[in-house]
This record gives sequence, C-alpha cells and structure tokens, in this order.
Amino acid sequence: MIRTFTTHEIRKQQELTGSLWEFIPCQGEHEGRIFQAATPCCWENLSDFADYRGEGIFRKKFHAGGTIRLEFKGVSHTAKISLDGKEIASHYNAYTAFSVIIKDLEAGEHTLEIRADNRFGSESALHIPNDYMSYGGVSRPVVLEQLGELYIRQLHITPHLENGKWKARAEVVAVNLTEKDQTAAVSISIADRTHRWESVTIRANEETTLCGDFAFDQVETWEIGQPNLYDAKAELEKDGCRIDDLIDRFGFREIRIDRNKILLNGRAVRIKGFCRHEDHPQFGCALPYAAIAADIEMIRHLGANSIRAVHYPDDEIFLDLCDEQGILVWEENHARGLSLEDMQNPNFEPQAEAVIREMIPLHYNHPCIYIWGILNECASDSAYGKECYEKQYDLIRSLDTSRPRSSASCKFKADICFGLPEVVSYNIYPLWYHDTPPAEYLDDLYQWVQKETEGGGKPFLITEIGAGAIYGCRNSRHAKWTEEYQAQALETQLAAVLEHTGCSGVYIWQFCDVRVSDEWFAGRPRTMNNKGVVDEYRRQKLSYDVVKRIFGSYADYFD
Repeated sequence: MIRTFTTHEIRKQQELTGSLWEFIPCQGEHEGRIFQAATPCCWENLSDFADYRGEGIFRKKFHAGGTIRLEFKGVSHTAKISLDGKEIASHYNAYTAFSVIIKDLEAGEHTLEIRADNRFGSESALHIPNDYMSYGGVSRPVVLEQLGELYIRQLHITPHLENGKWKARAEVVAVNLTEKDQTAAVSISIADRTHRWESVTIRANEETTLCGDFAFDQVETWEIGQPNLYDAKAELEKDGCRIDDLIDRFGFREIRIDRNKILLNGRAVRIKGFCRHEDHPQFGCALPYAAIAADIEMIRHLGANSIRAVHYPDDEIFLDLCDEQGILVWEENHARGLSLEDMQNPNFEPQAEAVIREMIPLHYNHPCIYIWGILNECASDSAYGKECYEKQYDLIRSLDTSRPRSSASCKFKADICFGLPEVVSYNIYPLWYHDTPPAEYLDDLYQWVQKETEGGGKPFLITEIGAGAIYGCRNSRHAKWTEEYQAQALETQLAAVLEHTGCSGVYIWQFCDVRVSDEWFAGRPRTMNNKGVVDEYRRQKLSYDVVKRIFGSYADYFD
C-alpha cells in the first residue's frame, strides 16, 4: 500500500512491492541461494535470517518502457539499485525515500535489483549499534511511475490565519526532462479555488517553481480529534491535453509559539503523547497498514493526542493515518544518543543533513506534523555539538518556516543549545535511573532552564519519561521490572509533569516494547527495550489502564 488516498489521476503509477520478490543473501551459509520474500519486508523476519548482518539482493521483474521514475520509500540501511545489470542509483539511510528517473527505456521486461546492506561501520554515522534495531531489507514500498516530457515533482501548501480568515500559499515545481524548452499551462486547485498559469516556459533539463496565494471564506480547520482534510491538486496541460498531475492532502491549521505555549489554531495545546518506534516481532520495521492502524487505535484509546516518531522519519502511511485521525506528530531526523566522537565522524553532518533534506519536502503537507526534531540525546553539551545543532536548525528553517523546532536533551543542567530552537525538550527518568522524586527533579531542571539558559520563557516539553516492565512479571514487592512498579512509577511521573504549570506536555517512553541491537543488550532484558505500556505483541501491562485514566483526566488544551 503506497498511501491511504489517491495521489495521481493522470500519471500512471503501480507498486512493485506488495508481492513476492527473490531474496539472495550475499554472505553466510546461505550465500547465493534464492529465497522468496513477500515485500516490503525486513529479512530478520525471514526463516534463518533473524540475526543476519550483511548484504542481500532483492530482485523483481517488471514490464515498462519510455521514461519511468522509480521511487524507493525505504531500504535499510544502504541501497545500490541496478536495472538490467547496470547500477543506476545508491542511497544511505533506511528511513527516507529516494528516486531515480530512467529516460528512453526500451519497452519490455526488465529486472530490478536492490542490494541492501545493514552492516555497521565508520562510513555510517547514523546507523550504529543502538537502543533500537537497525533492520535490513526493502522495508517500505517501491513504486513505478510512467512520466512524459514534463512532470510535477512537488506541491507544497502552507495555510495561515489572517484577521480570522484562512489563506494559503501554494508552491508547485514542474520539471522538463527534455533537451529543449517546453511551454505548458499549470494549475493548482484547492477547496474549490483554482490558480492557473496559462503559459509557463520550463527550460530544457530544468525545473520551474510557481507560487500562488489563495483566500478562503468558509473552510473547516484541522484540529485534534477533528481532522478536516482537503485535497490540493496540481496539473500540467500541453496543447489542450492534461499530461501530468500530483494530488496531496493538507489541513487548515496553524502552529505558533506564544511565549511559553504551543498554539494550535490559536489555542494552547497540552501534549499527552507516546514515543513510538516502527517495530513489530512479526514485521520488524516494515509494518503493514493494518498493524500501523492498530497501533494508532490503541494509542487513541489510551487518551493520547500526540505521537513522537522516534528516532527517524516515519512511514507515510503512519502520517496519513495521523492526519486522518487528528493526532499531532513530532517527527525528527535520524540520530539517537550520538557522542561527541560519533558527531565528529566526517560522515555525520552530511548524512544527518541529507535526512532533513529528504524528510521535510516529502512530509511538508501533513497537518499532523507540528514540530521538527533533531539529534535526540546527542552532544548538545559541547561547542562542536552546538555547531552541528545550529547548522541543522538553520537547514530546517530554510525548508520550512511554518513549524517550530526542538531536540530532546538528556544533558542535565549541561545543555548549551537551548537558544537555538523554539521549544525546549528534555528526556528524564526519575524513579528509574535514579530515585529523586519526579516533581522535585522536574522543577529543579525547569528552574535551571528558566534562569541559567537561553531557553527561559520558551515552551518546555518532557519528551521521554517512564520505567521498564517485563510483561507478566508481577510480585507483591513491586520491584523494578515488575508491572506493578512501572504502573506506580508512571502514575507519579505523569502527575508531576501534567501538574507543572511550566510544562506544555509529556511523551511517555514508550508505546510498545521494541527489539534493540544485539550489541546493545547490556541492561536490556530479552534484548528488548521493555519500557512499553504494551509488550511487543501489544499485550497490555498494568500501566495501560493507569495511563488511560490519567490522560483522560486532562483536556487537550489549556484554559
């Protein structure tokens, strides 16, 4: 499944995944053997490959001709793409999409090969042994599109309120794939409004960006739990014929910062959220639509209004469903727990910036995304780290001025980067990694931010808090790792955060237990991060009802 709605009515498009592909491991005892794999998939979920680190080839035959575009929405964590035996593209990072255009392809049957590699090494600065699993495989859809001489590459809609009325800026990018200048008509339609350019010249082998402004009298806003969505459609027309289109969805909603509050459509929002990894014991990080939808339904049942997508950009299906159900999303680039030494890897900055460049344009129109995050628990207490944070914050601002920015810090009274983003965020674990009472620990940290840093007066979020529990482990002593202890700890932690007048909200770490890298097993029973309120199979722990009760007792907005 590519998306939850139709993105093209003119352009022909088909998913190549959603079917059996050949899978050929390149190392180990099964080297060179051909297996059948239903895609998208992580090879760790195939028999005999639960712990496989290496390269694997995914092979598929298809029929096409002319000019085609192949989009790969997720290959872990490096990819080399070959068509009919010739390499045509390469890419780093499992969680962002990339594409390649092939011109003048001979009509007929062709062979596509994806060589995926999930090994760690110095050339990879972001995929390192970590507190979550770096899977291998074709974990998100592969899509084939048929293009003509001209096509629409991008459509962005930026809504905003002005004197109580909704307006929107639309930006469309049209591309000329030929060796000569082309002239075409371009139109954008939004909520019964159309802006049209009758004669646009697009230079040979270049792209043209067009901007149009819209004003609306009566449209419905996108709100928490009230997800009013609208289609935006861009079309190309040449010689009276419609030749290409691109459809995307958006919502009329505006995110602003007012002193220490985060405003959604002018109202101060209280975040009641969960951190969620893309992870499932049956599917790895390649969750199908039904599994993603089931996770979101359970999170809504818990009374949450937001999900923090950790620690990488999420599947578009997840974002589509959050759009459709009115759930706010914190989305961040791919980096977690990197030390100063890790960040000094010469590959770190270009690889981290590439994630931002690929994430924001692709996910720009999702109304659910209310904040961009970067560099979870990285070296924000160092001068070199601060330079990296500043570069990446500046890059975000160059790509999107409509959303605030933040980073989840764990540097207790040591972070020097709070002057850079609009929102200050901390990960804290009182009653788990130390025994300080949560209310005391939180207020001490909050007062330090206000008085001793450049983050004073900004919105303040707790982006991780929680405790571990092994599903089914219960005893009367309420010892750590029991369900009783987790439930008791979360009740105390959540009360401290949600009652603190300076906090804009909280994200619980985490929704479900997840697999961690085998190299990260120390301190992680079962080679799992066990802090979920449900286990990896989504079985409820005792903390489930505690969280549901507490979240249900607080409104989505501050008075």
